[in-house]
This record gives sequence, C-alpha cells and structure tokens, in this order.
Amino acid sequence: MIRRRTRPQAGFTLLEVMVATLIMAIAVVTLLSGLAASTRNAAKLAAYDRSTTLAKQKMDELLLDLKTPRNQTIEGPWADPRQPGGWRARVSVFDGGTGGPGSSVLDRIQLEVWWMDGPTRKSFTLEGFRAARL
Repeated sequence: MIRRRTRPQAGFTLLEVMVATLIMAIAVVTLLSGLAASTRNAAKLAAYDRSTTLAKQKMDELLLDLKTPRNQTIEGPWADPRQPGGWRARVSVFDGGTGGPGSSVLDRIQLEVWWMDGPTRKSFTLEGFRAARL
C-alpha cells in the first residue's frame, strides 16, 4: 500500500476572511468620516477667510476715504456674489484735541462684517483709527 503524504491545505478559513473584512470595513468607515468632517471644516474656513479678505478691503477703503460722514451708520452688501452678507460701519471722533474746525483729530472706525453660513448669521467686528481734520 502506498501512502500519500497529505499536505495541509494552504489558504484562509472563512472566519479569518470575515474578521479581516470587518477590520477593513471599520478602517474605511473611520477614514471616510474623518474626510467628511475635514471637508465641512474647510468649507467653513473658506467662508471665514473670504469674509476677512472682504473686511480688510472695506476697512482700507474707510481709512482712506476722509469724506465718510462722522456719527452716522453706513452699510452695504458685499459685491462678491459667492459670499452672501454685508457690512456696517460707523466713524466717530476718538480724540478731538482742543482746537476748532481745521484742527487734527483721531477718528475711530468700527466695522461689523456679517455673512451667512447656511441658515446661521456669522459676524465679527474690526476697529481702526485714522488721523483727520475737523
């Protein structure tokens, strides 16, 4: 009688394959949820970054425009259609000195910037100062 040597069969059992598949599924789900959260945060930061850029431009305009009326609120929408929102500014005398008309003063400019993040209104305030004459 000839005896055949039997070799153990190579491969994986069904249980090993199922455990490996479960581990891979958990890893993929974790990775995809992290990616989704990162995308949401990037979109929020993009809106905030765009708003800060528009706010800096508006503040520069207000600092340079010496004809902006004092003690009145002025406001307007953003010209950028990708960013629904607007601004509100107020120029007031911060330090009037002691002189009359024609004397140097320090103006305070308060600029509130707002934008919509879905149904939520977000805002922040900037403040600047400029030398001017009465």
